[in-house]
Amino acid sequence: MPTDVNLIQLHNLKKSYRLGETVVNALNGVNLKILEGEFTALIGTSGSGKSTLLNMIGCLDSPDAGEVLFQEKNIHTLTEQQKSELRNKKIGFIFQSFNLVPVLSVYENVSLPLVIRKDLSDSEKQNRIKKAIEDVELSLFSQHLPDQLSGGQRQRVAIARAIVSHPKLILADEPTANLDSKTAHMIIDLLLNLNRKNKVTFMFCSHDEKLIGRVDRVIRIQDGQIQQ
Repeated sequence: MPTDVNLIQLHNLKKSYRLGETVVNALNGVNLKILEGEFTALIGTSGSGKSTLLNMIGCLDSPDAGEVLFQEKNIHTLTEQQKSELRNKKIGFIFQSFNLVPVLSVYENVSLPLVIRKDLSDSEKQNRIKKAIEDVELSLFSQHLPDQLSGGQRQRVAIARAIVSHPKLILADEPTANLDSKTAHMIIDLLLNLNRKNKVTFMFCSHDEKLIGRVDRVIRIQDGQIQQ
């Protein structure tokens, strides 16, 4: 369950992009707080700004103005190396297209975030990988390649890869978009279970209204602004 401690704080966040002669205002002064342990859905139509917002929180892009605080620290004042370390240790990512390496096994795909970690022993890395695969119920498939798995199983691999670093926050961009409705609800069940069991904060963006009843809080965004 959510605590009363802020994990993420966004203050007057603004971002625009130029498309030819047109300037697109993706974020128009976003203010938002995400509590530790929250399971939230960011809902909005295509072009509403939800993916841009996730990229800001995940240190994948920088705002034109405003602040993104992660555990009270402004992440966009960090060096690129510090941002990389933050992403590697404290933020997990899940994408709708899975982003698995096709020539690597399930075990090898899940291991990728730990490859550059110098603070973990080999045995600790192995234990984390096995535990992550077990948490998504794929222990019998650890040596399978992605093309030997169903869409739902591949998304489970992506989830295992996201949790293997024991992050504080997991950002999921349309994690059920490529799945049928039954599999999508199974994936949400899995994410919710991981949220409750591991106390990890989840924030996923979606345009699927059927899923919003499963979360602690729905955050709606339209035209780059949070709708109250």
